[in-house]
Amino acid sequence: MLIAVVGAGAMGCLYGGLLARSGADVTLIARKTAHVEQMNKEGLRLSGLNRLDAPGGTDEPLTIPVRATTCPAEIGPADLVILCVKATDTAVAAKGLGPLLAPHTSLLTLQNGLGNAEILAERWGAERVLVGTSSFGALLVGPGSVRLTGRGQTHLGEPGGLHSERIVAIATAFNRAGLNAAASGNVTGLLWDKLLINVGINALTTIAGIPNGKVLESPALACLMTEAVAEAAAVATAAGIVLSPAPVERAKAVALATAANRSSMLRDMEAGRVTEIDAINGAVARYGRRHGVATPVNETLTLLVNGLTQLRQLESMP
Repeated sequence: MLIAVVGAGAMGCLYGGLLARSGADVTLIARKTAHVEQMNKEGLRLSGLNRLDAPGGTDEPLTIPVRATTCPAEIGPADLVILCVKATDTAVAAKGLGPLLAPHTSLLTLQNGLGNAEILAERWGAERVLVGTSSFGALLVGPGSVRLTGRGQTHLGEPGGLHSERIVAIATAFNRAGLNAAASGNVTGLLWDKLLINVGINALTTIAGIPNGKVLESPALACLMTEAVAEAAAVATAAGIVLSPAPVERAKAVALATAANRSSMLRDMEAGRVTEIDAINGAVARYGRRHGVATPVNETLTLLVNGLTQLRQLESMP
């Protein structure tokens, strides 16, 4: 199976690197030349595996030989294209996928938020698109260097819920790489499950500038978390999405389990990057309007994060 990973950030490198380590034919596609050159020259340095396997032990990084490029046309058609770009970049990334596509090529989104699969389907056809969720954690340390911060699961499925041969084949390849994959008949529900966790954590940590666990230490912030997740759950129910039980409790449990972590949205804000707020809390608000469910907390959180982003952009102008 020839695999192209579009978006060689932390998660793209983690998945692409582990797949390459297992023997899969993988090419990582990134925007930054220094990142690509470092990986092609020295390999991908992946740390954190040993420490997570044996807490308290050494954390000797693995060096994984990988192939990387900034130009999709250098690869040619792939069997599987994995999208790991930020949700804000999906539309632009989708336009550049043409050189990677053959009639049989599948597109798998492993991205945060809602709307990514729809963008890919509109551009390249719904029959190509697969949806996945990941609860692995990773951090891009520097060019060619990624740290695994948390082991998790990978769920894969057809948007319509069917169990297909291609999903089974991809899950098998992922499991060979240690990515703990399973085919799901309700991957859309699992995507919303993850969304609700992000809804409860990301915006609040970004606005307050705090690690995940601090949200639970403030009764006011914990109340906002509860309200934001409850609104999102009500929207999902109105949309006919089947969620896992107790979404508020699950969001709090993740915040506690990742207490020292800084959310990806907070890191984006601190780095001056555009956040994924419109694909997370903003998406809840859009779906709420579509289905007649009020979402005042999610609308307010979206406005606050976008407002902070705009202020930072103004401050950085000469």
